[in-house]
Amino acid sequence: MDYTIELVAQAIHDAEQAACRWNDETAIRRERFREYARNAIKLLGEDIGVLLLALQEATAEARSGEPRAAA
Repeated sequence: MDYTIELVAQAIHDAEQAACRWNDETAIRRERFREYARNAIKLLGEDIGVLLLALQEATAEARSGEPRAAA
């Protein structure tokens, strides 16, 4: 499995504030997130770094419970 797809899928899952952890999701739901990730990667092309950064920030914000200050 492509590492980037898996990374983006997990980041989307985490940003969604899902009820359970990635490893506890059913195979069908994990595959759905991977499909979202493949679509996002295809749409963004070389700009995938922007998506990864935004997802990392959203994940960090969701975990901390505090909104991130605007740059």
